[in-house]
Amino acid sequence: MEHEHKKGLNAELVEKDLKHCCKSETVCGQCQGSACIIGYARQCMENYRKEPKKEVPQGTEHIPTMDFKVFDEPELEIGIAHILKECKDCKENHTENCIINVIRNCYEVGLLGDIQPFEGSALQYLMYLKTNYPEKAARIAAIYQEKKN
Repeated sequence: MEHEHKKGLNAELVEKDLKHCCKSETVCGQCQGSACIIGYARQCMENYRKEPKKEVPQGTEHIPTMDFKVFDEPELEIGIAHILKECKDCKENHTENCIINVIRNCYEVGLLGDIQPFEGSALQYLMYLKTNYPEKAARIAAIYQEKKN
């Protein structure tokens, strides 16, 4: 399923959120590019802008899950809430390498320490987070429920 998202993807919003999450060279010294979770997500978005395909080839396999930088949690929570709004709730048609899934996974590594299970439903995902990360889930859900940007 390498076709373009039917409802589109608000690339501007996603890129703005990623920019806010980036620690920049002032903190990191030198940009690590795709070796950083945010750098990898930004690279995925750059590729999406060039050729808007739903799938990122081997996207989840290339997420730098060993990136242990400390990120600003509120910015990651905002990023997760916004990317969930972009989710098409495809349920049984969900694919791991969907651009939206890959971006959300990058945020999860920074906020929660690892990739979390997702079954194609933003509501199910929020309920999972509520069970496992109640405080973070409450903040993400509150942002998610705000009027769409």
